[in-house]
Amino acid sequence: MINQASKAIAPLLPDDSIPFPPDDLWSDEPPLESDLHRDQIDLLIRLIRWLFRSGSSTGRTDVYVAGNLTVHYSPNQKKSEFFRGPDVFVVLGTDNHPRRSWTVWHEGGKYPNVIVELLSDSTAVVDRGEKKALYQSVWRVPEYFWFDPMTLEFQGFSLLQGEYQPIQPHPQGWLWSHELGCYLGISDRVLRLFSNNGQLLPLPEEEAQQRAEQAEQRAEQAEQALQQEREQRQQLLAKLQTLSPEQRRSLGID
Repeated sequence: MINQASKAIAPLLPDDSIPFPPDDLWSDEPPLESDLHRDQIDLLIRLIRWLFRSGSSTGRTDVYVAGNLTVHYSPNQKKSEFFRGPDVFVVLGTDNHPRRSWTVWHEGGKYPNVIVELLSDSTAVVDRGEKKALYQSVWRVPEYFWFDPMTLEFQGFSLLQGEYQPIQPHPQGWLWSHELGCYLGISDRVLRLFSNNGQLLPLPEEEAQQRAEQAEQRAEQAEQALQQEREQRQQLLAKLQTLSPEQRRSLGID
């Protein structure tokens, strides 16, 4: 979303001589563009958090995921400058706890590892230009993606030798995120996550539904096998009844 921000490059780490603002500054992000934007942000946050949930094969406890949250990156104690609010961002190697905003100088100088911006008529020019330059040259964000929920425009960049290079798409149009260890791609007009073997990564409720459907399918298969066994037994009994006494004795059946 659009914020005011100075085009000057702020110091990346704090100067001990500067009195810092509190590290729990509230986020200053404006309302979202539309229901599609809000729902897409919520979806990505839930998917990424579920991807790294404790106990899973990809589980991690040092991942922070947020959306539409202000990132303060100036130690000058001026909330009107040196801040941006990515629509979705992920920080790896940090404490995972609730925050009112992300204040770089109180986070060991850490910036996001992955950013996703959702394009709109009012933000597209900034997202493709000014923000891309900021994330590349100042924040040094390893991966930057943008997605338009209306037009489905989707693009991703990886930081190589200090410059963003387009991420080459998978045949399905998905883009690989090395930082997240999965693909980002469009499914049913929304941006989703896919495993390295192309499986759609589900939400918790989708995974629960899949397990329930699989259990129901196994129960149906077991019932079908049992019914088939009953029918075969009935067919065998019916066939035995047609045999003469001599035929039964020859088969060892009294």
